[in-house]
Amino acid sequence: MFALVDCNNFYASCERLFRPDLQGRPIVVLSNNDGCVVARSAEAKRLGIKMAVPLFQVQEQIDRENVAVFSSNYALYGDISARVMTILEQEAPAVEVYSIDEAFLDLSGLAPHFSLVEYGLQIKRRVYQYTGIHVSVGIAPTKTLAKLANHAAKQYPATQGVVDLSDPQRQRRLLGLMPLREVWGVGRRLSRRLEQQGVTTALALADCSPAWIRSHYSVTLERTVRELNGQPCMELEACPPPRQQILCSRSFSHRITEYNDMRSAIAQYSARAAEKLREQNHLARVVTVFIRTNPHSQHERFYSNSASRILGVPSADSRRLTATALRLLKSIWQPGHRYMKAGLMLSDLYLPGHFQPSLFEAPESPAAMRLMQTVDNINHSGLGQVRFAGELLSSGWQMQRNHLSPAYTTRWDQLPVVRA
Repeated sequence: MFALVDCNNFYASCERLFRPDLQGRPIVVLSNNDGCVVARSAEAKRLGIKMAVPLFQVQEQIDRENVAVFSSNYALYGDISARVMTILEQEAPAVEVYSIDEAFLDLSGLAPHFSLVEYGLQIKRRVYQYTGIHVSVGIAPTKTLAKLANHAAKQYPATQGVVDLSDPQRQRRLLGLMPLREVWGVGRRLSRRLEQQGVTTALALADCSPAWIRSHYSVTLERTVRELNGQPCMELEACPPPRQQILCSRSFSHRITEYNDMRSAIAQYSARAAEKLREQNHLARVVTVFIRTNPHSQHERFYSNSASRILGVPSADSRRLTATALRLLKSIWQPGHRYMKAGLMLSDLYLPGHFQPSLFEAPESPAAMRLMQTVDNINHSGLGQVRFAGELLSSGWQMQRNHLSPAYTTRWDQLPVVRA
């Protein structure tokens, strides 16, 4: 038995936590460089503001309806998410953090002892009491059904935010009400194909022959059909598998024309990617850098290029990875262009000690790894930051975040102040 706990309108809810004056007011949160709407409060959804719509297209409505606008505050969202997940880990024997605002809980064996609905309500009360975040809870014998139960918990107020689908008859009633596009893993293109075959609801998909689905579509969709019928095909991943590659990439707030601006951006991307690499205890052997101009511009010549290098020995040393990245950048940089985006990717990942170097290559130095660990400890302590000089060479490429709220919970100088 699984429970899917999902934070309601998470980004908007985080922005409202320390702003009681925003209660009842529509809120939208913007993407990088304040480009598009990526999160909406319930009030903003009722106004008809669509997900992913560019800000300039709804600016008039935002002004007219007094909508509060925020840039993405990743520090705040990440910290509140960590607090929510910590509470969930106290409520269940095993937890899989699925995304920043969702987690699957293992409830196996709990049903004979007490009501699962009451258990879900207890989770809702506790998360709200300790964090101020409202959540919805979907409970079912498979992950796919738990996803649908969670959707129903948000859609139908009478459920009080908790839906239990442990009863097969209740499963089928809900599946009959759910359109095909609400099934986890069934995208828009696949929905159109299935609808052409007369499969228009989640129940119709559940009633399909698994063998027919496998032969005409895929093994993945066959698993979905089995899950809709209460047959678990996906286990709880308490320790998610490590990523096979690490990518750091951003579109710039304005076009980059100076090499030092691009050099600073690539240096910072490299340092961040190396930090992520060490967090999952891996080493990378391939470094790739790419840059590009705007492919849709009718007034500028399009230029896009990338370069990669294979290291003799995999590394997680920020110094080595950054030096390699900057040499790659120099090899593909062309002056005279207005660059829109750049990125860095680390791939061909190894666990420490799992790569056999040649006779002429020394493995990663233990002293280097201790130095990197010390840098990470300082950067995560909240007491200061250690950065490479190349990262600070220029700030002209930084993201545009004109509506950024304070980092209420992660910076001493931005703690909320209560005045009598």
